[in-house]
Amino acid sequence: MNEIDVAGVCEMSTVETSTPDTNTSVVVVGHGMVAHRFVEALRARDPEGTRTITVLAEEAVPAYDRVGLSGYVGAWDLGALALAGNDYAGDTHVDLRLGDAATHIDREARTVTTARGDVVHYDELVLATGSYPFVPPVPGREDPRCFVYRTPGDLDGIRSAAEAAEPGAHGVVVGGGLLGLEAANALVKLGMTAHVVEFAPRLMPLQVDVGGGALLRRLVEELGVHVHTGVGTSAIIPAGDGISVELSDGSVVDAALLVFSTGVRPQDALARECGLPVGERGGVVTDETCRTEDPHVWAIGECAAVAGTCYGLVAPGYQTAEIVVDRILGGSGAFEGADTSTKLKLMGVDVASFGDAQGETPGALDVVIDDAARGTYAKIVVSDDASTLLGGVLVGDASAYAMLRPLVGHPLPGDPVALIAPMGEAPGAGSLPGDAQICSCNAVDKATICGAIADGATDVAAIKSCTNAGTTCGGCIPSITQLLAESGVELSTALCEHFTVSRAELFEIVQATGIRTFSELVRRYGTGSGCAVCKPVVASILASTGPDHILSAEQVGLQDTNDRFLANMQRNGTYSVVPRMPGGECTPEQLIVIGEVARDFGLYVKMTGGQRIDMFGARVEQLPAIWKRLVDAGMESGQAYGKSLRTVKSCVGSTWCRFGVQDSVGMAVRLEMRYRGLRSPHKLKFGVSGCARECAEARGKDVGVIATENGWNLYVCGNGGQTPRHAQLLVSGLDDETLVRYIDRFLMYYVRTADRLQRTAPWLEGLTGGLDRVREVVCEDALGIGADLEDAMDRHVAGYRDEWSGVLEDPEKLARFVSFVNAPDQEDPTVRFDEGGPRKTPVSPDPVLLGLPATSR
Repeated sequence: MNEIDVAGVCEMSTVETSTPDTNTSVVVVGHGMVAHRFVEALRARDPEGTRTITVLAEEAVPAYDRVGLSGYVGAWDLGALALAGNDYAGDTHVDLRLGDAATHIDREARTVTTARGDVVHYDELVLATGSYPFVPPVPGREDPRCFVYRTPGDLDGIRSAAEAAEPGAHGVVVGGGLLGLEAANALVKLGMTAHVVEFAPRLMPLQVDVGGGALLRRLVEELGVHVHTGVGTSAIIPAGDGISVELSDGSVVDAALLVFSTGVRPQDALARECGLPVGERGGVVTDETCRTEDPHVWAIGECAAVAGTCYGLVAPGYQTAEIVVDRILGGSGAFEGADTSTKLKLMGVDVASFGDAQGETPGALDVVIDDAARGTYAKIVVSDDASTLLGGVLVGDASAYAMLRPLVGHPLPGDPVALIAPMGEAPGAGSLPGDAQICSCNAVDKATICGAIADGATDVAAIKSCTNAGTTCGGCIPSITQLLAESGVELSTALCEHFTVSRAELFEIVQATGIRTFSELVRRYGTGSGCAVCKPVVASILASTGPDHILSAEQVGLQDTNDRFLANMQRNGTYSVVPRMPGGECTPEQLIVIGEVARDFGLYVKMTGGQRIDMFGARVEQLPAIWKRLVDAGMESGQAYGKSLRTVKSCVGSTWCRFGVQDSVGMAVRLEMRYRGLRSPHKLKFGVSGCARECAEARGKDVGVIATENGWNLYVCGNGGQTPRHAQLLVSGLDDETLVRYIDRFLMYYVRTADRLQRTAPWLEGLTGGLDRVREVVCEDALGIGADLEDAMDRHVAGYRDEWSGVLEDPEKLARFVSFVNAPDQEDPTVRFDEGGPRKTPVSPDPVLLGLPATSR
């Protein structure tokens, strides 16, 4: 082992090296979360591309969220773990080489040789090789039924072994730390009986103390997991189709598989091979600037022993990435220590630890509340004079974590017991000192956030954008929200100048009063005559709470252009026609009618990603005639123009596909027919996939349903927009009726509480409690409104009627479909067909055709 004194490395690496202003080649070895952060940060701070970046990735897939690896279980969708922008598409300054690991470093020539035999030159080399799972030298560990818990490939292997075993077969996890409990949870989700074997006397020994470990064990065992603490694994012996796991206390567990989760070791083989110093316990030794003994080689993340210490958490890793970017660009950044606090939910159990959780500081005092009846344990560690918070442990209820963690090292704002007592009041964010770290993932302190607020950031999204706080795990969002509330900036929730209440409050007013017209609503609860903001909002609320046609009576004047003509206006002033095709299904007769309509009216036809057919180029006065033919053929409005349900995309599922495990088409049709016409704050899209291969791309939808052999998995709040979001798993293993009931509740909860034009992803992001809160309301009925939400959806279903059918049956509504008064049926001069094919090309519209004054030409 090539080891060196840390102080020596620090002294040697303080020599500054000149970096060319242009054509500097940076090679990054590894492409995990920290490496990706490094590339993003360097590109953001060097937009001109004076540093070209080559990334050598051992894995065949780009960077993904390893912290969220357990979310892969059940979804089995690697794309859902992908980090935003991980492929650097369109960035000519980044060369990402997947599946081509670095195999040799020549420090003298400054080159890296790859597994494919390429030799890459570098001016600056950044080692971001991460770590590898440690497997203890247990006899029999080479058995093919033994796994580690590190990558999606590892989880795929565990899944295959679990599915090959009998239902309820036993699985053993060696290691009772964070990843060990996550591995046990994965086995439970796969239908196995899990055993956790931990050599220490308690679970999670590095994070929780004796009292917290005792409660954690009890809560985990109540979930059906067998816990063995204070014992080791002596041998793994093949036994028929399974294995026998012998423990050091003489007991034996007969199991179908075993998962090692006994910690990780820094992946420092390349550094050793090229002669770089490594630490006594592994890791590439660097100084506080993350520079190694070689002034042109840096190390970041889990492989780095910064000043001799390796950090196995993502937050310190991100910090090292930012430091190296700063140094390469000529800055003076240095590592100033890491926040090793953790907050997580293991198998539904809240666990958090922060600061000196074990009370190792001389003279430290413990303040403990162990509430067995409530199933909670809270301990804070304070200085010997009880004036300063040093650390703490929370099990069962970690709600105080967001306020306590930033206080570490600072004076206590009150009685220590009151901070953790069930009825006590945690300190507000406003009482924290300016240097208190609010976002530990991205090292953003209170002063930075308050500075952003002072500069005009008045919501969570704006603070995320300008400070990066809250963009990783999201655990600090409640604190950010509280800082906003306590900042002195008046955060108006008024809908507009005519209504001082929010959209959600206006919804409740309409629902409680039964008001059905805008004029009465604004007279009783608003001022003035309304505007382009509040009128469409009220129109949507009225449509969500009653069966009135959106073009009836006074409501027609509230609608925007698209809703007024029940069609989407295109850039040339014409409109699109989109009939509904539930689940993508269409009869041959209907398909013929669509073709004839497109031919007879000269419409451009396009197949959409939502599994239906769009026809473009219809004039306003043509819409009724077109829809008459479509309605007569048994079709109805596809609602493509409304802030409502658009489509429910599906694969062919078990009906046709050999991999399908559920009838995804049947479920897609059922959902689309149930929720068609549902007006909401923004448009909604669904996806139903018949298996985990996810051909319907359900994880990119507001509501995603994925079939498994154990039932349906329900995902929510994924959608596109300016910032695409993957949907998150709400609940798994549902039968048909429970799935529909939960979707009913979710949709009505969103419709009632979201802001105007707020899609489901940002709604969830701004919701206090986030996904956990949605789960409490939808699945656990924590507010006791589940039946009310379901009744509201039932009323919508019972009152639904196709909007275009309603127009065709009403001469008054039909009379509105004219371009201008004296314009009978005529050829459309605003569009033409290309000579080379059927593609219709928009040209500049005539203002008169659009109903504008001639002076607008």
